[in-house]
Amino acid sequence: MTHRNAFLTERGRLALAQCVVDKNWPLRRAAERFNCSPATAKKWADRYRQTGEAGMADRSSRPYRSPHQLPVRRERRIIKLRFLRRWGAARIAAHLRLAKSTVEAVLRRYRMP
Repeated sequence: MTHRNAFLTERGRLALAQCVVDKNWPLRRAAERFNCSPATAKKWADRYRQTGEAGMADRSSRPYRSPHQLPVRRERRIIKLRFLRRWGAARIAAHLRLAKSTVEAVLRRYRMP
């Protein structure tokens, strides 16, 4: 299955990379043939040189880390206030000095009504 935003399929990437690497096509010619930029053609050709056919598969687009994610300790505090004091999102947000939308997102994630 191809990535949702991918223009070329895995077979298309492989064909593009083989044209550049194995058949010695110029990058511009291959890019025009496969309707992509020369930078994209170079990226797939380089990946094909390094990892072969396995490199043509989709990679995860998930970030390695989320630096702006709320710490678990703060999330637990939100849940505790909601559960023990029965406060709503606005009151919890004011108490913890957080955005109301942040508190609502945490409550939604933990399925707290």
